[in-house]
Amino acid sequence: MADETEKKYITNEDLRKHNKSGDLWIAIQGKVYDVSDWIKSHPGGDTVILNLVGQDVTDAFIAFHPGTAWNHLGNLFTGYHIRDFEVSEVSRDYRRMAAEFRKLGLFENKGHVTLYTLAFVAAMFAGVLYGVLACTSVFAHQIAAALLGLLWIQSAYIGHDSGHYVIMSNKSYNRFAQLLSGNCLTGISIAWWKWTHNAHHLACNSLDYDPDLQHIPVFAVSTKFFNSITSRFYDRKLTFDPLARFLVSYQHFTYYPVMCFGRINLFVQTFLLLFSKRHVPDRALNFAGILVFWTWFPLLVSCLPSWPERFFFVFTSFTVTALQHIQFTLNHFAADVYVGPPTGNDWFEKQAAGTLDISCRSYMDWFFGGLQFQLEHHLFPRLPRCHLRKVAPVVQELCKKHNLPYRSLSWWEANVWTIRTLKKAAFQARDAANPVVKNLVWEALNTHG
Repeated sequence: MADETEKKYITNEDLRKHNKSGDLWIAIQGKVYDVSDWIKSHPGGDTVILNLVGQDVTDAFIAFHPGTAWNHLGNLFTGYHIRDFEVSEVSRDYRRMAAEFRKLGLFENKGHVTLYTLAFVAAMFAGVLYGVLACTSVFAHQIAAALLGLLWIQSAYIGHDSGHYVIMSNKSYNRFAQLLSGNCLTGISIAWWKWTHNAHHLACNSLDYDPDLQHIPVFAVSTKFFNSITSRFYDRKLTFDPLARFLVSYQHFTYYPVMCFGRINLFVQTFLLLFSKRHVPDRALNFAGILVFWTWFPLLVSCLPSWPERFFFVFTSFTVTALQHIQFTLNHFAADVYVGPPTGNDWFEKQAAGTLDISCRSYMDWFFGGLQFQLEHHLFPRLPRCHLRKVAPVVQELCKKHNLPYRSLSWWEANVWTIRTLKKAAFQARDAANPVVKNLVWEALNTHG
């Protein structure tokens, strides 16, 4: 075994210099790896690596990868170690927690959630077909529309789970589950989901790196958007022009109506990615799955007897699915935000600051898909949702130990917090539009502090 003095060392300052295309280095547990070439074949895409190059990424690596991933690091090792390698107490506790969960087999024991959800989705799809094809009453058609909305919610959870870890017996079946639940049933590309969702997890609530907060001109959760910041994810300026100022000024009123049509934006984003020039894994399969959706869904709607019924069928199904869009925003809109890239040395802290949990009874876990435990999911994205409720008290204790936020709100409270956040930014947008004579509503609401 080589003597300690024979090891080659670089400093963290040296590591930070290797952050350009063709020269991409990262550190994991004090050892330095060159990912310049390997980034092209990274299963999680290049964005997550590019956002963390030139620094230690141990906690993020632990969060996103199975134990077998460690076996592949040897081929990327540069031979260098970090001389000034230090681990914070928070990171030490986080890594101990992850190791303990692994010893308990929590990452491998997936329960029967996937089987139950797939059976539920199949039953709902049969119910939708029966309601549209075998029933003639408007009421039955509306029930079928609501059922379709619920089907889209549950199918999205399957796609979400399968994107984070293998929910089926092998990777091939898992890939099929992704395309079926995402592209074929919901019309949303799993490739688009992976691209944006991995970036969201890594840069949780970074205004310029997290795509899930970048909704200009419709929404702005922070006044920092008023400065027309540049999205590092989309690589374009988020211009806060007069139209954006007007829309944001009333965003606390438009929030719920916009959520009812949120699916349209997801459809658009899917097509923008699939028709873009950027590399899209399995582009042809994604197109095929989307084609399946845009075949069966219009055909189903066309079976309804009149255009008014068709319109309200689509509207009702979209409105029911809005519950999921609302849930996703409740988990983050009212949490802490920051500007700048994610960093590897405060993984736990950033996840705790950027998330809100939704408290509910255990019998409602199916409805939220496990994502009511948002902090737990962000810390351990590969942890099957059937274990999230079990680990929540442990995560809460660790947050308490290190004086970190652990916010668990009721559905109602989370809505109140989100509307309050949107209203605050809305009033400030109005005020900025007329800096001389302040908005009267703003003055009235703030007269007594």
